[in-house]
Amino acid sequence: MIDCATPACSVALFEDEELISGTFEVLGRGHAERLVPMIADLPERGRASTIAVARGPGSFTGVRIGLAVARSLAFAWGATLQGYSTMALVAAMARQQAGAQVLTVAMEGGHGEWFVQGFAEDGSPQAEPVSMRPEDAVASFPASLVAGSVADRFVELAGSGTAIQTYSDAYAFPALDQHALSFETAPIYGRAPDARMPS
Repeated sequence: MIDCATPACSVALFEDEELISGTFEVLGRGHAERLVPMIADLPERGRASTIAVARGPGSFTGVRIGLAVARSLAFAWGATLQGYSTMALVAAMARQQAGAQVLTVAMEGGHGEWFVQGFAEDGSPQAEPVSMRPEDAVASFPASLVAGSVADRFVELAGSGTAIQTYSDAYAFPALDQHALSFETAPIYGRAPDARMPS
């Protein structure tokens, strides 16, 4: 499993959902330099029959690096490639810690905005992730339980609620619901591109 769509970078190797080995580091930057060595440090250099990779939303560069490495390894190893949303994994991590309940996932985005998505009690997404200014996110989503890299700030701005401060983490892969995995591996950017074609 490869997850480097956020400031954190993590890899984990499983056999029948049992963790064999893995690494988790909060890098901020430098995913391109660290990801391949992290995989190479896994037993048998991380070789697996199935590769799951984070599609985002998150860092534009991190998302693309993770997908490029995962696609290259899947081709080289003849492995099955699956993608998942970072928001879905964070929601699964929160449910594992706090139990089944409605929750908001809030992750740091670009240009001072947050990626935000609501999840139902059964873990299913209530809508697609959106990129919003913090004050708009707090006005639009419940703060009763918030998980993600800006969960503390969300709850503080809301004035109430419970925060689970965390990044998407490859170690938590077994917590991810199977319906959250897909053979689709296109990036989930969560916001429109900053660049515009000239009119």
